[in-house]
Amino acid sequence: MKKLLCIVSSMDRGGAETFLMKVYRNLDHNKYQMDFCVSKKKEGYYDNEIKNNGGRIFFVPPKSKNPFKTFYLIMKLVKKEKYDSVLRTSQQSLATLDLLAAKMGGAKNLIYRSSNAGMTGNIIKKIVNIIFSFLPRIIPNVKIAPSTEAAKFVFGKKAVSKNQVSILHNGLDYQKFSFNLVKRNIIRKELNIDNKIVFGHVGRFNEQKNHKFLIDVFAKIHKQNKNTCLLLIGEGELEEKIKNQIKSLSLENSVIMLGPKANIEDYFMAMDLFIFPSFFEGMPNVIIEAQASGLRCLISNFITKEANITGLVTYLDLNDSLDIWANEALKLLDYKRNDYYQLYKEKGYLIEDVTEEFIKLVFQ
Repeated sequence: MKKLLCIVSSMDRGGAETFLMKVYRNLDHNKYQMDFCVSKKKEGYYDNEIKNNGGRIFFVPPKSKNPFKTFYLIMKLVKKEKYDSVLRTSQQSLATLDLLAAKMGGAKNLIYRSSNAGMTGNIIKKIVNIIFSFLPRIIPNVKIAPSTEAAKFVFGKKAVSKNQVSILHNGLDYQKFSFNLVKRNIIRKELNIDNKIVFGHVGRFNEQKNHKFLIDVFAKIHKQNKNTCLLLIGEGELEEKIKNQIKSLSLENSVIMLGPKANIEDYFMAMDLFIFPSFFEGMPNVIIEAQASGLRCLISNFITKEANITGLVTYLDLNDSLDIWANEALKLLDYKRNDYYQLYKEKGYLIEDVTEEFIKLVFQ
């Protein structure tokens, strides 16, 4: 059996972790084993599923507490469990040191997957990231990214132009997301929004996702059409701040905050337009999933054009006024939900094809 150790902060519902879980579910567990090394003691959303499928979860303290101890423990783990392949997923250059530890523990395949095309944090954090940007360019011998922008951000333009980075799409189980009118009606009835025009967003409540701007745009939309509501799915550190903003705009009865959802596909079906004004993204899973359900998306022009798989995506500049965003959102409502299976297959977004490619790259 071939084994892979994936190093992440925790196995929660982030985009990078969700990608790994989609691949994990599609692997033949008699041939391939994926284990996970995390730096958060709190149980992750996917922990039970991993364990139930034979995967293991190891803990090492975060580098911020004791970088030398973390380095030593990763090296020791790789040596003890005899991992040939180790994957680190991040967009921070210092995260590559985990692969150096893995190499010293005996791993041959050092895989770095860029998970984003930008990063949040203070100016010092960003400067440190730039200073050590050479690390992900020289340590890994397998470089993976979900989009060209994410590849350039971590590995540099030169690596991309020389084809040293493999673009591995955020694949999905298409049938799961394919539009279903019955599911749409069930969710809308449950939420008591049967006759509403429903705008939606899925994402962690953090700086990157730009929820403040989204709420301001929705306030303009709601002013023009009172028969509208906004679904917000996710959790995060800025949740309370956003709740206060909603209250200050008297939108409590028109914005529904739902927390994370396991059956996210059903909520895409219930929506009429997906709005996603992020400051940056690697290749957002949610935009790929939303389009699979035939849902139109209005997103920021900071997000890669590669995200527009179906032609359902409209890009707007974040410097454009709130009125421009609101008017565009209302304009985009006139369309019919279609099936895009063939496009997803042709462009390499089916999870079975992505898993096959992942095996070739990772389990060498």
